[in-house]
Amino acid sequence: MKISNNASCPCHSGEKYKKCCLPYHKGIFPSNALRLMRSRYSAFSLSLAEYIMATTHPNNPDYTEDKEYWRKSILDFSQNTQFIGLNIDAFINGDAEAFVTFEARLDSGILKEKSRFLKEEGKWLYESGEFI
Repeated sequence: MKISNNASCPCHSGEKYKKCCLPYHKGIFPSNALRLMRSRYSAFSLSLAEYIMATTHPNNPDYTEDKEYWRKSILDFSQNTQFIGLNIDAFINGDAEAFVTFEARLDSGILKEKSRFLKEEGKWLYESGEFI
């Protein structure tokens, strides 16, 4: 999916895409786990599989060395899902570990998750999630 840089950001922050998630999608590392979480939601909605893969911790159950299979799996989900909204319920920040509890509204229903993020070599990565 293509989006104008001046469009509202898919993460529903209220900011324009160019001021919100676009810099992360182009290679700047998010400064905290909350920004990473929002940028991953946007990446899923925009079918940016490489970004999802690059921001997933190797401990994550979805992580695989079979990059082509993983990429196709992400694209299948992204291209067959409508991303309707995102609400952040809680953010617990830490130096090397952080948690974001969120509610994502999808055409298939509401996904509520408490996500765990780990900071490795100065970069936040999505490690795991617990459905609520």
